[in-house]
Amino acid sequence: MTDQEFKKHMERSPEECMRAVFDEYCNYVYVIAATKLKSCGTAEDIEECVSDVFTEVFKKVNYIGEREGDLKGFIGVIAKRKAIDMYRKLTVRADRTISADDEVLREISSGENIIESSEMSERNYILFNKIKELGEPDTTIIIKQYYYNMTVAEIGKAISMTAAAVQKRSVRARQKLKKMLCEVGINY
Repeated sequence: MTDQEFKKHMERSPEECMRAVFDEYCNYVYVIAATKLKSCGTAEDIEECVSDVFTEVFKKVNYIGEREGDLKGFIGVIAKRKAIDMYRKLTVRADRTISADDEVLREISSGENIIESSEMSERNYILFNKIKELGEPDTTIIIKQYYYNMTVAEIGKAISMTAAAVQKRSVRARQKLKKMLCEVGINY
């Protein structure tokens, strides 16, 4: 969603616009918050951070229409800043402080790109949900094959199927999964 699309949607119906923005970017913001807070926060802390991000976004609703660009970048910056603030708050509580300079240097030296990493996490989340949608025994076969690196013989033994049946179901499940992912815009 661009800033201009947001502004037009906001003029038509502010409530629907806010719901649409939340629905479209909730997972994105959650991944950014979870990535930053996973070492020191609880699920509730992450959810609180996500709520704070959207509160801040909606407070700046008048600023959004003045920019020319993609709303995702704007929301991503707010999410990262809120997550860092929450991280500092939580680590101070735990008597583990880290300076902003150390955090920036660690991020630069690690070569980690927070946007790329959050987008990868979002894709992995979608991928796992699509695998679960395959249904049994296909979900079990794919998970055991790709997450646990089990052979078709080992999988067959674990789920009481022949290796040939497991292989055939695996091929069909991967084809079905590829089609499901293409439908949501993920191409492998």
